[in-house]
Amino acid sequence: MATIKLTMDTLDDVLENNDIVLIDFWAEWCGPCKMFGPVFEKSSEKHTDIAFAKVDTEEDQQLAAAFGIQSIPTLAIFREKIMLYKQPGALPEQALEDLIKQVQELDMEKIKAEVEAQKQEAAAE
Repeated sequence: MATIKLTMDTLDDVLENNDIVLIDFWAEWCGPCKMFGPVFEKSSEKHTDIAFAKVDTEEDQQLAAAFGIQSIPTLAIFREKIMLYKQPGALPEQALEDLIKQVQELDMEKIKAEVEAQKQEAAAE
């Protein structure tokens, strides 16, 4: 799967229908974004079972704001609709591949239990 354009309208559908979703927040004028773009694209061709989405922060400012994007490029990673990672900065190819491998190997039952415990803790406060 090549990269897809993500918008506020398609966000829920993309997260709902894909186990793992990587989102690249970028802009045309951003030098580091232009360096990271080909790395992201190459990875999308290698991992056809993962959704690779791009958000142009100039075009879709509402979605960028919803994610609290303050610098670009920023990479966000979801698995089973849970955000596991969100960091600014252009990653080299090997770092992106390592990150994807880590996300694929996570015990999601454990993660879901931790998220649920945090929700209950927050509700008790």
